[in-house]
Amino acid sequence: MSILIRYLIRCHVGPFLFSFTLLTGLLFLNTVAQRLDQLIGKGLPWTVLADFAVLALPHTVALTLPMSVLVAVLYSFSDLTAENEITAMTGGGVNPVRLLMPLVGIGIILAGLMFLFNDKVLPESNHALKNLLVDIGRKSPTFQLREQVVNEVVAETENRRRIYYLQASRIDPVTSELEDIVIYDVSDPSAQRTTYAKRGTMAFSQDQTDLYLNLYDGSVFEVPKDRLGGFQQAEFAQQFLPIRGISNILERGYASDYRSDREMSTEMLAWRALGYERDRAEVREEAYGSSLVAVKRALGWTGTGEGMVPPTPSPASDGVAARPDPMVPAGLQQPEPLPPDGVTREVVTASKTQAERDESFRLAAIKYRVEIHKKYAIAFACIVFVLLGAPLAVRFPRGGVGMVITASVVIFAIFWMSLIGGETLADRGYMSPAMSMWLPNLVLLPIGIIMVSRMSKQMATARAGGWDDLFFTLTKWVRRPFQKVEPAEASPAA
Repeated sequence: MSILIRYLIRCHVGPFLFSFTLLTGLLFLNTVAQRLDQLIGKGLPWTVLADFAVLALPHTVALTLPMSVLVAVLYSFSDLTAENEITAMTGGGVNPVRLLMPLVGIGIILAGLMFLFNDKVLPESNHALKNLLVDIGRKSPTFQLREQVVNEVVAETENRRRIYYLQASRIDPVTSELEDIVIYDVSDPSAQRTTYAKRGTMAFSQDQTDLYLNLYDGSVFEVPKDRLGGFQQAEFAQQFLPIRGISNILERGYASDYRSDREMSTEMLAWRALGYERDRAEVREEAYGSSLVAVKRALGWTGTGEGMVPPTPSPASDGVAARPDPMVPAGLQQPEPLPPDGVTREVVTASKTQAERDESFRLAAIKYRVEIHKKYAIAFACIVFVLLGAPLAVRFPRGGVGMVITASVVIFAIFWMSLIGGETLADRGYMSPAMSMWLPNLVLLPIGIIMVSRMSKQMATARAGGWDDLFFTLTKWVRRPFQKVEPAEASPAA
């Protein structure tokens, strides 16, 4: 049996590595394409691009690893059944369900590794990737100059750093024409230069790291640093002013330490959810106290907070005891009620505010609870896909690669659509966090267990289990609920 176990594992290693590499590469290219506009035209060094690739890869792996498990199981068992190897093993007295047990064990191991990856590696990489994108976003050579505003322009070259302040009364974004231009060059405090021009045009270099200004009909006022108290003025009809390396500096470390739910481990998520649940409990206690104070005020109690005291009884003016009011406790005089509209308005306003805070804290806690269950549910999917893929491949082996691709796409689409839909419903408070994330597994797991229990009864060979057989089976399942029950024939009279 150990030989068969090693053989089955060896049959799954190749398809798993191939599908994992292919799917990871395709989804990684899609991730890069989505971020392409944030990377192109910024003059980023190759080390930054390498950091982006490394940090973006864990998110892709978290998606492709369960998919690769499903594809490998489908392909391997389909190929073994098509070659009649599963039939030969069954004929030798080996139960097909027993062949599946080693793969279930490997699925459990992969599920554990997947959870550790989603809990430890993925949050840190997501946080580092967010910080990197924030730093890249600050490095914007295609900055937008605003008219009638003093715009700071920082130019950085390999040997020098220059700082300009540019102001224009009008900037045409279509023609890039400027009017009434003033440029302050404060790069050297000992030799300040100010340039005035009636009009001008601007353009960027091809890599959009240099700004070129063509100025017309202007003057340059400069304080030379080699002559104390000196001043010089120059008139020009046209002047070309290049500003090289504008905003071409990638400064790291400006991102905050704030983490979203996708950037937290299960421990962080649990503490954050617990904090919101405590805030919610405080809001409820505050609402209870506010309601109690409102009732006491309506009954005529005086004071504030815990120092409120009931009104003292007063003797009746005619010597006869006042008629007690059923709404007032015994021994209390009839209080002078506050204006009804004022009391009602105050209670309604306070209750509405507290209800909104309670709901916001509840939804915030649910959001973090959902992320905790998602980490467990995605990892557990590795086991579910093993139980679901093997009997499906054994039942329909002649589908080939087409069946593997189709079944993988359908199963994973159902899984992720249910997961995303459940997360949306849970975030809005319509489902519990546990049910929303575990629903796909709770639906697919029983189906897989039932199919595994029937593996030995539904054995197929290369002569069966093709697309026509799959179509016939699906049609039979669809028609079964709509079939009419034939009435039993009456027995002949004796």
